[in-house]
Amino acid sequence: MGTWLSKFKPAIPGVKEIDTLLPGSTSHKIPVRIHSPEVPRPNNSSPLVVIIHSGGFCSGSPASETPTSRLLVKELGAVVVNVDYRLAPRHPFPAAPNDCWDATKWAHANAATLGADPSKGFILAGTSSGGNLAAVCGVLARDTKLSPPVTGLCLLVPCLFDSRSIPEKYKDDIKSYEEQANAPTLTKMMVDRVTAAYKPDPSSTLSNLYAPGSTRAGLPPTFLQICELDPLRDDAVVFERELREDYNIPTRKIMYRNQPHEFWAFWPHSEESRKVKMDTLEGMKWLMSFVKNNEVD
Repeated sequence: MGTWLSKFKPAIPGVKEIDTLLPGSTSHKIPVRIHSPEVPRPNNSSPLVVIIHSGGFCSGSPASETPTSRLLVKELGAVVVNVDYRLAPRHPFPAAPNDCWDATKWAHANAATLGADPSKGFILAGTSSGGNLAAVCGVLARDTKLSPPVTGLCLLVPCLFDSRSIPEKYKDDIKSYEEQANAPTLTKMMVDRVTAAYKPDPSSTLSNLYAPGSTRAGLPPTFLQICELDPLRDDAVVFERELREDYNIPTRKIMYRNQPHEFWAFWPHSEESRKVKMDTLEGMKWLMSFVKNNEVD
């Protein structure tokens, strides 16, 4: 299951954590850590969250999403499935989206066993490359008519598209790849290198939400956290604007001014970094409000 499981600090009081292997669509197994309330909610009524880590599709582990996962258990009573997907270059595209989609389907099908009920809330969350994978799984859930449906997307500094396939009306809004080409924590050169290793297919919605013939219609309410000094900034800016203006999908976004990509991973003890986690929690609460108000079909 990988060495990352041995590096976790003990779970905080009230949070139970189980490491397991899920069946993949091929012969391999998908490692996950399941975070859940130590005392299950009555009638398996916890909301369900699938969370996907960052790392440019080439590195990283669920360890980076463990603090957030534990917070969601404590504050929302959620069951969180934290996915350890296969990484490039050893496992290039489409290994990562296949693993994450398999994990999403498994979590949905086994929700009651986990103590969760997707009809009480079913959120896909991810950071950077994980944000891409969460959004991709949201599209797949929509297209396969998963029921109960995904009720929200929580995307932190996501990469979402191939710039060559952006609708004409938004092309002038895509400036961050050049404006922030030499940003502090993520440069355009770094983006190009991980893309070369990952080998995504720009014609496939498994990597590019704006692939030819695609649509964002029918996606659930979406919460985005965006960094101003980030080559990926305008992926999220354009995505949020299109959901809101063209498809009338509820959105909420937070822009961290004068901050580079995923800055909280580099300066975790700064005041702004501590704020990010609480902003994520508040964004999750906002997404949950649509379920309580029966606004998600």
